Amino acid sequence: MTDEILLVEEKDQVLTLTLNRPEVMNSFNFALLRALRDQVEALRFRRDVRVIIVTGAGEKAFCSGADLKERRTLSPEQVKEYIFTIRNLFTTIEQLNKPVIAAVNGVALGGGTELALASDIRIVSKTASMGLTETRLAIIPGAGGTQRLPRLVGRGKAKELMFTGRRVGAEEALAIGLANQICEPAELLDECRKMAAMICETGPIAIEQVKYAINHGIETDLATGLAIESSAYWVTIPTEDRLEGLAAFREKRKPVYKGQ
Repeated sequence: MTDEILLVEEKDQVLTLTLNRPEVMNSFNFALLRALRDQVEALRFRRDVRVIIVTGAGEKAFCSGADLKERRTLSPEQVKEYIFTIRNLFTTIEQLNKPVIAAVNGVALGGGTELALASDIRIVSKTASMGLTETRLAIIPGAGGTQRLPRLVGRGKAKELMFTGRRVGAEEALAIGLANQICEPAELLDECRKMAAMICETGPIAIEQVKYAINHGIETDLATGLAIESSAYWVTIPTEDRLEGLAAFREKRKPVYKGQ
């Protein structure tokens, strides 16, 4: 590993971001949060990147949450700044106009689980564990966990997990809908790349509009959600990609989408 706290690898329209602080279980300090923020914000307008994978360095941890060693040195005002920074970062990830896959390679606690929740898809190593354990430190999840977890696994299960602060293994994460897929540790990144490759075969504008429609429609009543879907569909109609999809179907070939 290098001394960089965030590693960036780009291949075949897929960009992989690796939290690179394995000596402290890839925990978030201010520097790592800001490095991740800068990368994510720069990706919004890159048409050559279709999918982002986020993972952790090493085999033990995806991300163990806040760097508690740094936290002990922070004033109450600095703690507020930290929470403001991480909450806004994860909202930016959730609202990014490209799919984000969390490759949960190990322990994901607190902010680590919240990062996975802000991602669109979670593929989890069978050796991983996840949990919003903040109540055991007499605080609460502060980067969206109290809101995103119940929306994903249901109110009752989310309350159970946060009230007790317990961890769940990969099998339970899959059973409750916290994980989309689980796999052997050695296969994790390959499985993420396979899913990313499938996404890269689709229309970029269509993917952006699907994500927009789901994220915004799910928070409304059905009639409003259907209106959001309709508006998102209209965006795809005048695109070159839509015509390319029809032509490729007619000519029995794979389409070549350009995001236009």
